[in-house]
Amino acid sequence: MIPGNGGVGQQLDTGALSLPWGTVTLAEPTREIQYKILVEEVKAKGFERLGLMTSESWRNDPKHLVFSLARYKFVAQMFADREKVLEIGCGDAFGTRIVRQRVKSLTAADFDPLFINDAAARLSPPWTFDLLVHDLRNGAVPGRYDALYALDVLEHIPPEDELDFLETLLSSLDVNGAAIIGMPSLESQQYASEQSRIGHVNCKSAPDLKSLMEKFFYNVFMFSMNDEMIHTGFHKMAHYLIALCSGRRLAAKAVE
Repeated sequence: MIPGNGGVGQQLDTGALSLPWGTVTLAEPTREIQYKILVEEVKAKGFERLGLMTSESWRNDPKHLVFSLARYKFVAQMFADREKVLEIGCGDAFGTRIVRQRVKSLTAADFDPLFINDAAARLSPPWTFDLLVHDLRNGAVPGRYDALYALDVLEHIPPEDELDFLETLLSSLDVNGAAIIGMPSLESQQYASEQSRIGHVNCKSAPDLKSLMEKFFYNVFMFSMNDEMIHTGFHKMAHYLIALCSGRRLAAKAVE
């Protein structure tokens, strides 16, 4: 065992692997034959690694990674078998693979090249997808998509810019497409970390998010989220909100 860094069984004594804490040797067979494939995978392909955001999360607040990945699982289930899906604000795109597993093609975009370059360095078959550096302030993402989603993005958009942002974002969505918008609730912000609050300039309550999205869609279905649990419970006690939208309006509804 390797104290403090996880363990590697001492029975593994041939086939060197370099790890951050030193060189580990691997021998076959393992003590249980069904685990032989694990050794073979690592020898053939190496270890997968976390991204810039997810690595920091796993190091400093491991449970938060579970919450984030649960949101991607929800998107994956809602958009299962969609032909062409767009993610805006993908960050390090670690959770994007979960959606890619359920859809036929996917493009993940972010305005920060740092995150896109990190994500590109970690792509591995069969869960590859297109990556794009794109700032919606400069126009819509080219092409048409039958589904799109933005998780933890809208709260970073100043309120005075949100209508233009959504109009530009949704101009890439097919008229029969669906969209998912997820964001921390306004009520949650008293518990948010200082790091989070710095960028959160536009958190909303569930009624306000629903009203906003109804300017662009005929159908908006609201979900609440606490930790990794997505539900339809009392929105004022929700830490996170998800709007599932369909029936795209051809022109945004006039501001009331």
